[in-house]
Amino acid sequence: VANAIANSDAFSIAGGGDTLAAIDLFGIADKISYISTGGGAFLEFVEGKKLPAVVMLEERAKQ
Repeated sequence: VANAIANSDAFSIAGGGDTLAAIDLFGIADKISYISTGGGAFLEFVEGKKLPAVVMLEERAKQ
């Protein structure tokens, strides 16, 4: 799967500890558009979940 994503022309994102380990193992980091080191918080953000710090920043931006 990692190689298929790396060889795709699509914009690709990756994150999470095991995913980052696989990217390193296969040596494809230079073929991934964006790599996050945010771990679980990154995955929750991509899933559309509300993160307390992001909610606070959004509320402050409205002031």
